[in-house]
Amino acid sequence: MSGVVDLRSDTVTRPTPAMREAMARAELGDDVFGDDPTVNALQQRIAALLGKEAALFLPSGTQSNLAGLMSHCGRGDEYLVGQGAHCYRYEGGGAAVLGSVQPQPLAHQPDGTLALADIEAAIKPDDQHFARTRLLALENTLGGRVLPMPYLAEATALARRHGLATHLDGARLFNAAVALASTDGGDARAQAKAMASHFDSVSVCFSKGLGAPVGSALVGSAELIARAHRLRKMLGGGMRQAGGLAAAALHALEHHVDRLAEDHALAARLADGLRGIAGLQVQSAQTNIVFVQVQDGRGPALLEHLRKQGVLATGLIGLRFVTHLDVDRAGIERAIAAVRGFFEER
Repeated sequence: MSGVVDLRSDTVTRPTPAMREAMARAELGDDVFGDDPTVNALQQRIAALLGKEAALFLPSGTQSNLAGLMSHCGRGDEYLVGQGAHCYRYEGGGAAVLGSVQPQPLAHQPDGTLALADIEAAIKPDDQHFARTRLLALENTLGGRVLPMPYLAEATALARRHGLATHLDGARLFNAAVALASTDGGDARAQAKAMASHFDSVSVCFSKGLGAPVGSALVGSAELIARAHRLRKMLGGGMRQAGGLAAAALHALEHHVDRLAEDHALAARLADGLRGIAGLQVQSAQTNIVFVQVQDGRGPALLEHLRKQGVLATGLIGLRFVTHLDVDRAGIERAIAAVRGFFEER
């Protein structure tokens, strides 16, 4: 056995040789002063790609979401969000702790959407007893599931009718776009732009499926990004010669978007290979994430067995396997064999 098949997350990727070369060639400046030319080029590129006036490069998706939420909401305001959304569940309660912004979590439907009736019912009256409902925050993909474009249009239209702003956590926006392009037709970049058009702000990660080592961008109006810029400084996210990191993100946008379809195909193969094993419940893979529920509390034992076989996954909620550019077909077949071996031994 050689090497490790690391399916814990698409954040574990290493820069490709071509990406490293682009990073080494990057022109540098001081981004806090606004004069890093490569950061400026990245911000212009992602804003134009997603059809927005401006963009801001930030160190992480968590900070990008936080800057977005705090740009829309002030102290005593509220945002509506899904119970399983990353910016509610997995980002340390930052909006509440640092922004005094109250989350109003809503239950997800089986397909990952929030019921329109639930959204409308959660919007508070303009009354001194309530937090002021200011924002609807959605996520796409959510746990690897793609929220359909018609739903995004309906949910954001509902929000606008009630005077709410809208934010999209698009950490894996391009995974959603590639999946939509494969089913609805069209180019993935056009699908990403169409998706972003429904939202006042969008956060997108470069360090997940796109394979860059670090960084996210927040896009929106020039006014919103100016507020986010001030918040980035307050949150400690101002970086100096960040052009090397921005160059990696630019390379990813140019070369790693369309190849996400390969990750989706490998995830589908993994799900198919695990389906039918007694003791497992396997969620169909729409993009690059496969969730598996293990019966009889054997999840931890399975994770340990996989680790000994050189296959890594995570187990926060069931088992999660994530495909990415550093995993190939042989790695997927090895993961399937390792899981089957665990149940054959028992």
